[in-house]
Amino acid sequence: MNVQVIERDGEPEYAVLPWVDYQALLQAAGQRPEAAPTQQDVDAPKALSELSALREAKGLSRDELARAVGISPHYLGMIESGERQPDAAILRALAWVLGISGWQA
Repeated sequence: MNVQVIERDGEPEYAVLPWVDYQALLQAAGQRPEAAPTQQDVDAPKALSELSALREAKGLSRDELARAVGISPHYLGMIESGERQPDAAILRALAWVLGISGWQA
């Protein structure tokens, strides 16, 4: 078994092991092995295609969100329609105003 031990203040805190070894330990303990997590299981950031719905769910008009982010309403409309891809700074600002995580390029 290949185990990596992570220490904090000189004391073991975590043990990291390969998935196969973890499954074998579960089976030996009489528990049912788990399926490997899929990409959908990961809390992925919302897609930009959902931007309009996210804005509306927050009760914001296009003008309000655009002004809060520091861009024009027209440019926000282009982002919402998929005509333009925002840069990293705009993504961070959109995420902050909408209260979501993960939009960091």
